[in-house]
Amino acid sequence: MADRPLTLMAVHAHPDDEATGTGGVLAQYAAEGIRTVLVTCTDGGCGDGPGGVKPGDPGHDPAAVALMRRQELEASCDVLKVSDLEMLDYADSGMMGWPSNDAPGSFWQTPVREGAARLAELMRHYRPDVVVTYDENGFYGHPDHIQAHRITMAALEMTALTPKVYWTTMPRSMMRQFGEIMREFHEDMPEPDPAEAAAMAEIGLPDDEITTWVDATAFSGQKFDALAAHASQGESIFFLKMGKERFGDLMGMETFVRVQDATGAAVPENDLFAGLR
Repeated sequence: MADRPLTLMAVHAHPDDEATGTGGVLAQYAAEGIRTVLVTCTDGGCGDGPGGVKPGDPGHDPAAVALMRRQELEASCDVLKVSDLEMLDYADSGMMGWPSNDAPGSFWQTPVREGAARLAELMRHYRPDVVVTYDENGFYGHPDHIQAHRITMAALEMTALTPKVYWTTMPRSMMRQFGEIMREFHEDMPEPDPAEAAAMAEIGLPDDEITTWVDATAFSGQKFDALAAHASQGESIFFLKMGKERFGDLMGMETFVRVQDATGAAVPENDLFAGLR
């Protein structure tokens, strides 16, 4: 370890995901001199186009959107001081049930072993001490998030590496806070139907099941600015409506569940690198 820096690798699905779930830890660990590697799996082509034009609507050009979102991603990485950006550039699959799920070349249609082999090559190159990605449900059921989870776990099996591995999550107590704040900002928001409410209630984990709580509040301003760098998606990035101070209060703590560890570090922990330094 003396001949190389400690390294964090975050595997995300789309441009802007890096800021939402891990912007704090990316900024914090970069400031501590840790190498931060971001792998973004898709091109984000199913995002909003200029003027907010939606996928499938006249004037939406996935290739142009992908180019714009790459530029935004690079700007976000500059804000977060990410050491290395790697893009797998699979086509964005869109939300679950969209026709784009079935498009040839979409990430959702890519064989897991193919995507995993490419990611395993990056893992062998960077030799991460910590790997972060999503849980089996991609946190909230997005196909590209689920696929990012699948290729990450498969890639780890292909290598001889034994990093600490984490899945991003959210404490249920915080999920309730989000619901209250969303209703505050959208007074006319209808109550979800029972099935949708039940599905939302299953997102995240009970607070006592979360293994790792990283207080990155000191870096929440960078996290906010990184999100704001994804200006084309501003309409769908609810968090930007809060303003920096409130955003920091709510989004400064980033939480994870540890699923692989060879250090024996006790949990709960407040550092992804506990046991490594």
